[in-house]
Amino acid sequence: MLIFLQTYNDYTELAPYGYSIVLTGFAFYFFRLFENFYGSYFNKPLLRHYLVYKKLSETQVKVLKEEFSFYNSLSKKHQLQFQHRVVSFISDKEYIGRENFIITERIKVLIAATGCMLSFGRKNYSYGLIEYILVYPEEFYSNINKAYHKGEFNPKGKALVLSWKDFEEGYDISNDNRNLGIHEFMHAMQLEAKHGSDGDSDRFEKQFQNVLKQLTKPEIKDKLIETRYFRDYAFTNQYEFMAVMAEYFFESPKEFKKLFPELYNYSKKLLNFNFVNY
Repeated sequence: MLIFLQTYNDYTELAPYGYSIVLTGFAFYFFRLFENFYGSYFNKPLLRHYLVYKKLSETQVKVLKEEFSFYNSLSKKHQLQFQHRVVSFISDKEYIGRENFIITERIKVLIAATGCMLSFGRKNYSYGLIEYILVYPEEFYSNINKAYHKGEFNPKGKALVLSWKDFEEGYDISNDNRNLGIHEFMHAMQLEAKHGSDGDSDRFEKQFQNVLKQLTKPEIKDKLIETRYFRDYAFTNQYEFMAVMAEYFFESPKEFKKLFPELYNYSKKLLNFNFVNY
């Protein structure tokens, strides 16, 4: 009897903790429901970034300030968020130099910054399909299609592969609408969205379909032919069009918006990009 009473008292004392766990579970469940509803209705995540900030080293920040103009255009708050994401990206991926190419801290920061810029409007910014960043000094031979490439995303190998020469040219020349890093990271984001079930993936797919619908409209098709604004490679297939369009979105947003406002707005919604001059 005494043992029973002792056990009963123990359960009674533990009951408040059990209730707390159950209530916390319900609260989290309803929060996720509301978060999904909010994201679906407003085409953007309820919370894009939590109040946790990892910081880059002074040397790494110097690279961003001197060589990555997007970082300098951000508010102080967004710079802290951007730093956190770059730190997380660098620590999460393995950088590998090919053909005796030496990976430096500068290379890590600039590649990570490009990926984080493209995903800056997303809650899910980590590129879960990428584990390795392979960097060649210049164009490399790809065994995937037996040809020389400047860059590629290899989902089976979970690798983003880049020619450093062409990557550097992509961000050094900021107004030619050619940016290898943006192009290849967009391919990774596309595949992630296609197979993902989170709010960012749902929004991406929804706006992707809106872009494709725009391309079927005669007035848009005629204007694309007339202006020849997008380079020919964009029309290889729908995935290359999206990757090329991302390059144009970041490198010539004002011209893009003026010529194709509908495509521009869907791109903006797809990336949830409401920063600086976009």
